[in-house]
Amino acid sequence: MSIWDTVSLSNRYSALPKSFYTPIQPQPLEGVRWVAWNSELAQQFGLPEKPDDELLKTLSGEVVPEHFSPLAMKYAGHQFGAYNPDLGDGRGLLLAEIASLEGDVYDIHLKGAGLTPYSRMGDGRAVLRSSIREYLCSEAMAGLGVETTRALALMTSDTPVYREKQEFGALLVRLANTHIRFGHFEHFFYTNQLEELKLLADKVIDWYFPACIDQDKPYAKMFNHIVDRTALMIAQWQAVGFAHGVMNTDNMSILGQTFDYGPYGFLDDYQPGFICNHSDYQGRYAFDQQPRVALWNLSALAHALSPLIDRDDLEHALAQYETLLNQHFSAAVRPKLGLMTYLPQDGDIFAQMFALLAENRVDYTRFFRQLSKLDDESEQSVIDLFIDRDKAGQWLDLYLQRCAEELDSDGNIVDSQARCKQMRKVNPKYILRNYLAQIAIDKAELGDFSEVERLATLLRHPFDENPQFERYADLPPEWGKALEISCSS
Repeated sequence: MSIWDTVSLSNRYSALPKSFYTPIQPQPLEGVRWVAWNSELAQQFGLPEKPDDELLKTLSGEVVPEHFSPLAMKYAGHQFGAYNPDLGDGRGLLLAEIASLEGDVYDIHLKGAGLTPYSRMGDGRAVLRSSIREYLCSEAMAGLGVETTRALALMTSDTPVYREKQEFGALLVRLANTHIRFGHFEHFFYTNQLEELKLLADKVIDWYFPACIDQDKPYAKMFNHIVDRTALMIAQWQAVGFAHGVMNTDNMSILGQTFDYGPYGFLDDYQPGFICNHSDYQGRYAFDQQPRVALWNLSALAHALSPLIDRDDLEHALAQYETLLNQHFSAAVRPKLGLMTYLPQDGDIFAQMFALLAENRVDYTRFFRQLSKLDDESEQSVIDLFIDRDKAGQWLDLYLQRCAEELDSDGNIVDSQARCKQMRKVNPKYILRNYLAQIAIDKAELGDFSEVERLATLLRHPFDENPQFERYADLPPEWGKALEISCSS
């Protein structure tokens, strides 16, 4: 019996009209072998803890089981603000959908599967370097509690692939609740395929927002959900210090899941204008621009949905974005400071904190983690993170005075130990700094995949103390802050 006979598979996207996709078979690579298998994730779907040859052959595209119906999705999108109609799955294929043991349906998507009608000038391949980056970051984001796609498996091969240099073809198996993007709706709108636009919206409601079906104006309610989920995702990015790098509308999930990891970067020094994508010459997708760009992208989606939703309803939903973003951001950042209630002076404390972090270029992750250790370490350990120690001391005094006003549910002042214990549950000790990913890539390109697995294991539990991995919490070396990451990454 095949492994695929033992799990719950479906092919609901392939049941849509052919205008939604092109059926196409994967193009196998030579000498495919495992780099990583996400056993923790696999077991959530009834897949084995350890992969075997059948999984290697079927997930690499060498053998296509009868349960699979491989296809390349067609979509469009705004790239760096300019509309591009010629997009689609240019190097990835949706193989099938799989249900988790809890009944949630996920796409099985193979990235690096070869040429499709939407490859344009590309070769349809992925390389080990970029595949490792996506594998590690999707696991890191899941560990941090950020909405994200996940990576089930990673493979390498002997097939040469040419980027800035010769590399080798790799394959990433990605699981996502959906691969439907803002750009899917844009494609049908701009090509005037309005029946298909409506059908897509109906399926999105049916599959992902069923509560909207029986409500007045179901399409408007669907858009409200997309706005809220997008605001939540962006708030989570800003709270953990994550820069995506390529927030094109074809990289925006309708479920608000972090999608298509390329030239991303976590903040080292706190720089609001941090640009992680070396190809982003104008800083369109800088860290502090992400909230604004997300609203721009939602506006582009609203335009594509205008045949289905009244203008007033679209404008009302977009007008809610900033409020939702602020609510979600507050809900994410307050626990980082151990402040669960609201007091009037909180806004000033927050503003002063971010200004101080920027002026002193303090390491973002280290600051919050150190703040969460004040039950065991001195106040000076926080102040010493800053160049301007006087200003840092003044802010810390204000912060601790505010903490003394924090009350628990019984009306008692929350003591330092209880506050800091909770703070350590939301302030990671370990994040995926670019230099750590690069070290794993360098080793993997020499055939040593141990660092990929070690990092993935650590990043799935970023809040835990791991004395044997203490060096992974070190501040980055100067070369690690200067790595150039581009769209080819």
